[in-house]
Amino acid sequence: MASGTTGTTGTAGSAAAGPHAELEAQIDQWRGYVQRREAISSADVDEMEDHLRERVEDLRATGLDDEEAFLVAVKRMGDLDAVSREFAREHSDRLWKQLVLVREAPADGTRSWRELAVVLALAVGAGIAVKTATSLVDDEWVLLRNVGLLVFPFLAGYFAWKRRLTWQVGVTLLVPFVVLAVVLNAYPFVAGGSTEVIAAIHTPVVLWALVGVAYIGGRWRSDARRMDFARFTGELAVYFTLLALGGGVLVGLTAGVFSLADVDLEPYLEDWILPFCVPGALVVAAWLVEAKQNVVENIAPVLTRVFTPLTVVMLVALFAVLATSGNLADVDRELLILMDAILVLVVCLLLYSVSARDPLAPPTLFDGLQLALVVGALAVDAIALTAMLTRIAEFGVSPNKAVALGLNLLLLVHLVGSAVLTVRFLRHRPFDALVRWQTRFLPVYAVWAAAVVIVVPPVFGFV
Repeated sequence: MASGTTGTTGTAGSAAAGPHAELEAQIDQWRGYVQRREAISSADVDEMEDHLRERVEDLRATGLDDEEAFLVAVKRMGDLDAVSREFAREHSDRLWKQLVLVREAPADGTRSWRELAVVLALAVGAGIAVKTATSLVDDEWVLLRNVGLLVFPFLAGYFAWKRRLTWQVGVTLLVPFVVLAVVLNAYPFVAGGSTEVIAAIHTPVVLWALVGVAYIGGRWRSDARRMDFARFTGELAVYFTLLALGGGVLVGLTAGVFSLADVDLEPYLEDWILPFCVPGALVVAAWLVEAKQNVVENIAPVLTRVFTPLTVVMLVALFAVLATSGNLADVDRELLILMDAILVLVVCLLLYSVSARDPLAPPTLFDGLQLALVVGALAVDAIALTAMLTRIAEFGVSPNKAVALGLNLLLLVHLVGSAVLTVRFLRHRPFDALVRWQTRFLPVYAVWAAAVVIVVPPVFGFV
C-alpha cells in the first residue's frame, strides 16, 4: 500500500487549529478508532485517512458543512469491523507476528531488539532507584512521599524515547517533576501527619498526568490521544496485575523450594526482590500494552460489560445502607473514604467503557446500563457530600475533610455532565460530545491533585 504523504498529512491535520478544528478532531477520533482494529497497520490507517479526507473534500465542494461531509464520508468508507476482517483475511500473517513476544524486525533489523533493550534498561533503572533510596533513607514517610518520583520518570522516559519528544515537550515534563521533588522534600511535614499522607496519595496522580503527556507525544489538545491514554491506563492495570500475580506465584514456589533447604528467602524478598521487581514490572507492563495494543483490543469491552452491572448492584446496596444509617454526622470516617474510592472506581469504569465503545454505533441496552451506573453514583455522591458537610459543620474543617469535599465536588460535576450527555446520546445525539467531556475533564483531576500537594499542606500548617 502506498501511503506516501498520508502519515504527515494526517498528523499535521490533526494538530492543526483553525476554521476546521472540529473536523480535524473528528478525523483524529476516527483514526484512533481505526488504529485499534486488528491486522490494520499504521501505513494502512494512513491510506484510509487519505481516502477519507479526499471524500470529505469532495462532499464539502458540493455544499455540505464539515460535520455532514464527515458523517457521509465515514458511512461510505464502510463498516470498520468488516474492513478489519478483510484485512485479517488478506494479511493473516500480521496477527501471528503480533502474538510473538519480539515481533519480526523492521527493515533495519534492530528496532524491536533496541526497544526491548531500552525497556529492560529503564526497568532495571527504576529498580536501582528504589533500592538505592530504601538503602539510604530510613524514614518510611520520606520514602512514601518520593516513591512516585523514583519510578514514574523512567516510565515517562520510555514514552519520551518512543514518541521522540521534542526538547520543548521534554522541558515541559521535567519542570513539574523538579517542582514536585522540591515541594515534597522541602515542606516541613509532621511525620505521619494528615497533610503528608494527603500529599503522598495525590502525588502519583500528578505524576501519572505527566506520564500521559509523554504518552500522547505532547499532543495534549487531542481528545483522541487523551482517550488513548485512558484506555492504556486500564489495560496497564490489567497487565500489571497479571504480572504481579504471576510473579507472586513464582516467588512463592521459589520460597517453598528454598525452605526445604533451610534457606529463608524473606530477607532477600524485602531487600532485593520487591524493590527491583515491582517498579520494573510497571515499565515492562507498559511496554507489553504498547506492543500488544492491536491484540488486546477486546479486553476493554469485556471488562466493562462484566463489571458495570456488578458495580450498579454495589451502588444500589451502598445507597440503601447509607440512606438508612440515620444521622449522617455519625457516618464512619472510614466508610466515607471507602465511598470515595468506589466513586473513583465508577468514574474509571465509565471512562474505560467510553474509550472501548464504537463511536459510530447506535445506542444499545448497555448504554442504558451505563446511565444507571452514573445515576447510582450520583445518588451515592449526594449522600457522601451531605455527610461531609454535616461533619464539617459539627466538627470543623480538617485537611482530610477539605480534600475529600473537593474531590466529591469534582466527581459530582463529572458525573452530572456524563449523565446529561449520556441521555442525549440515548436520544440519538452524537457520541462525540460524551467522549470530549470525559477527556477534557481528566486534566481537572490532575490540576486538583497538584493543588492538593502544593497548597493544602501550608494552608493547614503541615500537620
